[in-house]
Amino acid sequence: MTSTPSTSTRVAHNALPPSTLSAGRSPQISSHSHIKGLGLTPEGFATVSGAGFIGQTNAREACGVVVDLIKSRKFSGRALLLVGAPGTGKTALALGVSHELGTKVPFCPMVGSEVYSAEVKKTEVLAEAFRRAIGLKIKETKNVYEGEITELTPTEAENPLSGYGKTVSHVVVGLKTVKGTKQLRLDPTIYEAILKEKVVVGDVIYIEQQTGAVKRVGRSDAYASSYDLEAETYVPLPKGDVHKLKELVQIVTLGDLDAANARPQGGQDIMSVMGSLVKSGRTEVTEKLRREVNKVVQGYVEQGVAEVVPGVVFIDEVHMLDIECFTYLNALLESPMAPTVVLATNRGQALVRGTVDIVSPHGIPVDLLDRCMIVKTDGYTRDQIGKVVQLRATVEGLKLGEGVVDRLAAEGEKSSLRYALQLLTPASILAQLGGRTQIEPEDIGEMRELFLDAKTSASSLAESGEFNNIV
Repeated sequence: MTSTPSTSTRVAHNALPPSTLSAGRSPQISSHSHIKGLGLTPEGFATVSGAGFIGQTNAREACGVVVDLIKSRKFSGRALLLVGAPGTGKTALALGVSHELGTKVPFCPMVGSEVYSAEVKKTEVLAEAFRRAIGLKIKETKNVYEGEITELTPTEAENPLSGYGKTVSHVVVGLKTVKGTKQLRLDPTIYEAILKEKVVVGDVIYIEQQTGAVKRVGRSDAYASSYDLEAETYVPLPKGDVHKLKELVQIVTLGDLDAANARPQGGQDIMSVMGSLVKSGRTEVTEKLRREVNKVVQGYVEQGVAEVVPGVVFIDEVHMLDIECFTYLNALLESPMAPTVVLATNRGQALVRGTVDIVSPHGIPVDLLDRCMIVKTDGYTRDQIGKVVQLRATVEGLKLGEGVVDRLAAEGEKSSLRYALQLLTPASILAQLGGRTQIEPEDIGEMRELFLDAKTSASSLAESGEFNNIV
């Protein structure tokens, strides 16, 4: 008679369970993988839970109005400012706005403290962020081989140069479309491009016939789950023949073009071609180079070859910028090619950095505040925290035992939503080590003992007086 592991038995915390992931690409789950939009009805009202959002009804509806202003091109010269306590969904709202504008819209997040560098000027960091948030959609018609990969077999042969070891002589690639399948025998350089794109069987790709460039379009939707992850894009099986004339639409950012022109590499890919538009031997991005790139881009737009796609630049902890950055930010907002600017802060009345006596709401100068549409985020209720915990568990593929959601909701209400969510994955590892397939309340209790929340940590230090004498 065999015994089953007891749920109360403590196990070693440094023993990792065997990995259950396949040898292929493993999906990456980030803090906001579940956010797919603002979760609004066609009339602009927030649903109870939609597009990954729980709560924040007023803030989501306000952001929906801003999205409508952006789409109607009536938001130029303004910025959206999200204010609220830490962990109330400010970053999620910014990401939701970006998703509402389109899945291919560039989203460039940064933190206010990133501007402070010994190597690059503060204003240069801001300018680069703005350029990375402006996309350029380029259309081309090319001969391609397109389909879902059904076979990827490299063939090795003796190295003809050294006589030692083996080298890839060719690669056999099987591609499948709705109309049929085709097996291709391709050059080893194409195999190198396939490896660079991290392509595996089940991915949808296309290979340009003329240049041999390989582009991974996404994962075949036959592998999609009910909750798609942020790091993965699922696409349908291509129609038509494997070999076809295809109109390719690629999006590059102005930041990419700036870098390509400053450090031209040569080659046949889209970035190399665009990088040779401005003949220059420069090794750094200058304001003059940006003006030249803008001029060339404007010419392509007028010819109908390309289309500008304004994206979203998100500056979190904007109160960390100083008066010099705020002044430059005002100028960037007035630029004719400015992206949508979303700012976030958790400060109330604060001193504007770089000054000694200017105190302003949120630590932002009044002249910039006048340009902002301000949206406040609210704290989460216990019921909302429980729903977020359940949603995150579903996204991460975790099974929760009876009482776990209530336990985590109570922890989140007492400390913060972020703390409650941080306990999920460590608790799942502990459950696996204990031989269980789902997280139990005792796993949460043990994680609660191992990892303190910020309030408990601060109060325990205050009571003990520890570290008070450390300078």
